Amino acid sequence: MTLRTLISASISRVAISLLLLTACSLEAGAQRFLKLEKDSIPLFRGFAVSFDLAGFAQLQLGDYGQYEGALRLNLHDQYFPIVELGIGRANHDDDEVTGITYKTTAPYFRIGADVNIMNNKHTGNRVFVGLRYGFTSYKVDVSHPVFDDPVWKWDSTFELTDQHCNQQWAEVVFGLDGKLFGPLHLGWSGRYKFRISNNDASLGSAWYVPGYGIQDSSVLGYTFYIAIDI
Repeated sequence: MTLRTLISASISRVAISLLLLTACSLEAGAQRFLKLEKDSIPLFRGFAVSFDLAGFAQLQLGDYGQYEGALRLNLHDQYFPIVELGIGRANHDDDEVTGITYKTTAPYFRIGADVNIMNNKHTGNRVFVGLRYGFTSYKVDVSHPVFDDPVWKWDSTFELTDQHCNQQWAEVVFGLDGKLFGPLHLGWSGRYKFRISNNDASLGSAWYVPGYGIQDSSVLGYTFYIAIDI
């Protein structure tokens, strides 16, 4: 073996050793950095309170809607347990078709959790999916104005008051939550709803259910809310 070959082999061994040492150092540094970054983000990141603007506007502009607020916990900017509380209200007069008046005011609640599915979870902006369980127990007043049956000519007036009803339902949620400035957030959620159980007393089918909406047309719903991080 020539001197040149020996020198070349030695240089190769040194170079390989340096590469391996550098790779090990980089790997160890990366592990320390990732561990530090992970440990620097606490599990509990505070909570937020929010108010639903869509339900409020619906109540002001129409004959049904709700006042709704929520408390949402922030766990590592990824998991968000939530409680939604509200009061649903309807004062509906169907004078064009049946003339039936429907009134109810009652509280409701939903509990569930959202998961932030963004890759970078710590920016303050969120794309989330979630589930909810909802329940309400409410009373309904239904009345029909005085009128004579057009065929039999008898009085068809009726009135039902304080009819006790209740309903359980579930919701699948998809939403967006964007940070405006400081602790202020603006968010939107779309919801697919389905009933678990319901008791409509002697009504047959309640027209409106607090927290759920119109009984026969509320499979899809939405919220538009403003939130403050605390």
